[in-house]
Amino acid sequence: MAYGPYGVAVPAPASRGERVKNAALLVGGWVALLWVLEAIDVATGHALDTFGITPREFGELRDVPAAFVHFGWDHLAANSVPLLLLGFLAALSGIRRFLAVVTVTILVSGLGVWLTASEHSITAGASGVVFGLFGYLLVRGFVDRRIGDVVIGLVVGAVYGSILWGVLPTTAGVSWQGHLFGLIGGVASAFVFRRPREARA
Repeated sequence: MAYGPYGVAVPAPASRGERVKNAALLVGGWVALLWVLEAIDVATGHALDTFGITPREFGELRDVPAAFVHFGWDHLAANSVPLLLLGFLAALSGIRRFLAVVTVTILVSGLGVWLTASEHSITAGASGVVFGLFGYLLVRGFVDRRIGDVVIGLVVGAVYGSILWGVLPTTAGVSWQGHLFGLIGGVASAFVFRRPREARA
């Protein structure tokens, strides 16, 4: 326990090992949950697919958090590896900040799909979160003015930069809207949840 101004007790900062452990457990548990949900979906004859987003129907606003539903194992597998890697890197800077970033990204991506997706389409999956985490990590270091995070962002850009083609309507059956608005949500989160000036110092 550490003491802040006026002798008020505040929790001591987590060690690097604790941050790594907490980030790994959280992101690993999240991806494991997605696989459990897909198993339930398959076992129930794809009953969970109804929680995908159908655009511009007000009753479908409840399904905006459709990032937890996938259309098959291949769909989920394609999202799992980048979710694990990008999610782990993002969660290292703090669990509460990570959860806030993911929440904003899911909502912005889902609402963007609801507003702009094609008629009679149904959209689900965590790819919007993947794009959000990518955008967040890409700009976080510049927003917070932290050299280490800038380096992480540059590495992430070099490894995953090609996914930016996914924000363009070039592939049938792929929700470029979810990707685009997820990216916007992630970049916006880097500014909304920037570190306080004293923490950056």
